[in-house]
Amino acid sequence: MTDNRFFNRSELIGILVLAVFLVAVLPLTLDVFRLNLVAKYLTYAFVALGLVICWGYGGILSLGQGVFFGLGGYCMAMFLKLEASSVENTKIQSTPGIPDFMDWNQLTALPFFWKPFHSLTFTVAAIVLVPGIFALIIGTAMFKRRVGGTYFAIITQAVAAILTILIVGQQGYTGGINGMTDLRTLKGWDIRPDHAKIALYFFEVGCLFVCIMIAQFVRHSKLGRILVAMREKEDRVRFSGYSVANFKIFAFCIAAVFAAVGGAMFALNVGFMSPSFVGIVPSIEMVIYTAVGGRLSILGAIYGTLLVNFAKTSLSETFPELWLFGLGGLFIAVVLAFPNGLAGIWGDYVQPRIERLIASRKPKPEGWTDGSVADGAPAE
Repeated sequence: MTDNRFFNRSELIGILVLAVFLVAVLPLTLDVFRLNLVAKYLTYAFVALGLVICWGYGGILSLGQGVFFGLGGYCMAMFLKLEASSVENTKIQSTPGIPDFMDWNQLTALPFFWKPFHSLTFTVAAIVLVPGIFALIIGTAMFKRRVGGTYFAIITQAVAAILTILIVGQQGYTGGINGMTDLRTLKGWDIRPDHAKIALYFFEVGCLFVCIMIAQFVRHSKLGRILVAMREKEDRVRFSGYSVANFKIFAFCIAAVFAAVGGAMFALNVGFMSPSFVGIVPSIEMVIYTAVGGRLSILGAIYGTLLVNFAKTSLSETFPELWLFGLGGLFIAVVLAFPNGLAGIWGDYVQPRIERLIASRKPKPEGWTDGSVADGAPAE
């Protein structure tokens, strides 16, 4: 295939290898506990995938993706919490039929904005629309005024801090610092047993590959080429008659929706949602995942997410007081030595050697001569 196709040969092989790794290798080699950890890691891969479009191709560094991850997670958690807060399950409360944290905070009725989340259809729509609309508002306010670069990154950090404070402060409506816990069932289906965890893992992998296809489509479309041109020479794109602000808004919104889907998957797989996944620190960690994997590579961002989270888990288990330093050191090392991340190492060093090795083992056509020896000249 040529590079203007939806997949070139290298990308197709990479997709197939990732599919085999996630669908066959990991489920067959890991126990349910470790597989559920991988499912948790993959929820962050949705965020990294969005950052490839937003940051890698659009040149828009967002340090507040935890906001959209949290919005998606809280939308799903609200539905699950309402299902777990039936009158029968909460009959010991002062006010049966409302979530426990509302009862603890002396609320006597379900708030109006919670009521639509009794519907799974509304919840799924909200997971996409709420973060998308929020990103549209922020993007329009910033990009229409040509706010970008460092200033935009700082503003997204401020938004993450504000949302965290808001969630913690409104304890009666959001669960506060503890978040929303004890999420049990999805339309009557218990999500806590091992077989449910395995089913949710495969469902999440399927959603991830759908997002990969969307990102791949954006990358190979005219839109993707304009995003790259905008990243390199924004003024030239603007002078060519394109609305740079609209393209930036689109890239920011699609990254927000991807992050929200990851947040919803997190609430389903882990069984709770809290403000600790919304603030500045988790948002910066999400950028690290993308940088380590390669901000210009869709598959690289996914592998980077898995690698960093695996290292984080291993270091936190072995050196609980030092793992943050290890994570920071990994990020600094990658930025200084390999600015294109794991994908850059693969593309610059590994893949060319593999291709040369394959080419050297191909049978030579009859009459072929080495170009280093002139025709008819005696070899030394």
